[in-house]
Amino acid sequence: MSTRSSTKSSGTNGPRQGTALAVPPSRDNSWALAPGAAGPLYSGADDDRMLHALALASRGVALAHPNPMVGAVLVKNGRVVGEGFHAYDRRDHAEIVALKKAGEKANGASLYVTLEPCCTTGRTGPCTKAIIAAGIKNVYAAMQDPNPAVAGCGFAELKRAGIEVHLSEHFKERAEALNEDFAKWIRTGLPFVTLKTALTLDGQIASRAGSTTWITSAASLEQVQRLRHEADALLTGIGTVLADDPRMSDRTGHPRRRRLLRAIVDSRLRTPLRSKLVKSAQNDVVIFTTQRADSPKARALVRAGVEVFQVRSRNAHADLHAVIRELGRREMLNVLLEAGAELNGAALQSGIVDKMILFYAPRIMGTGGVPMARIPSKWFPKSPPLKNISVQTYGPDFVVQGYFHDVYRDHRARRKN
Repeated sequence: MSTRSSTKSSGTNGPRQGTALAVPPSRDNSWALAPGAAGPLYSGADDDRMLHALALASRGVALAHPNPMVGAVLVKNGRVVGEGFHAYDRRDHAEIVALKKAGEKANGASLYVTLEPCCTTGRTGPCTKAIIAAGIKNVYAAMQDPNPAVAGCGFAELKRAGIEVHLSEHFKERAEALNEDFAKWIRTGLPFVTLKTALTLDGQIASRAGSTTWITSAASLEQVQRLRHEADALLTGIGTVLADDPRMSDRTGHPRRRRLLRAIVDSRLRTPLRSKLVKSAQNDVVIFTTQRADSPKARALVRAGVEVFQVRSRNAHADLHAVIRELGRREMLNVLLEAGAELNGAALQSGIVDKMILFYAPRIMGTGGVPMARIPSKWFPKSPPLKNISVQTYGPDFVVQGYFHDVYRDHRARRKN
């Protein structure tokens, strides 16, 4: 399971629950051969075991961070003898959970795991040593550890002990999608940022500035709640707070290890003391502002239970790079941006957005509406295209998802600003 020995925290564990959007279909249909192995290793049974491990990993949503989500399955003589997934507060990594359940039956078994077993000591001991000591014969892994400082080391240690290691290409994309937020954070210290919005076919999010317009269906709203559950923090702007007075809450009812952090970008500190966000604050609301943290308004917000965090100003607004860095420092791996045209535009221009999820209602609003993002037209020539695009339907709506950044392959060019 991955770098459970990062400089930020150790002991780490991948898809996110109910997230067909987050898990793209696999493109390959074969298992890579282990060095020296004879003949193909791929089989329908291998598929089933790894799919089971991926499903187990997804049970760590909202429970595993700041570690990656990982699932593990032990199979012996065609039967599952142990299985597990990682939840941070329970400490044990998925492999250890499975080994403890299997007991002596683990000797001679094969391990299917969604992430490379760790070989370092952090909050817990290395999984590789436990796997070797248990007498595991084969390890099938869906992906390498995304931490470049340790990637491949776990596999190498297992191979030195005589264990055959098979790295799957068949499920690599699915496994990577599960931990794209962890991969971004462990390499850069920055959270993975997803811009989510609902809009009409002609690209508008409200009928007029300052108004609330319900656009998408109940099925889409339910999916948005699942996205919120996957997130460590929600980020919005003061414009949305003033127009919608949102709660910004996770209403799935599913368990969370940490409260969902509700973050507001409010340069001039205009957040109303009687807003739903302030009135419901329980050490889970933070306002990023350029104003002094000891101003009268700031002190009033603090008395109401809201944290006020001052960031530097850039172009007369709160510096979004400073906001994102601070969220990363707080071990917020996954940030969901739910905002209006102004903050959406600023976020896109700043380059902090990794992924976009656009919920389109099959309707036309017409003239006078509010665009999804306010961006000067001169920015268009340097606007990066979305890649790895997928489309899915929820009720009458269709959802377009795409990526600006590949966190597994282009992270070197996007270290901390």
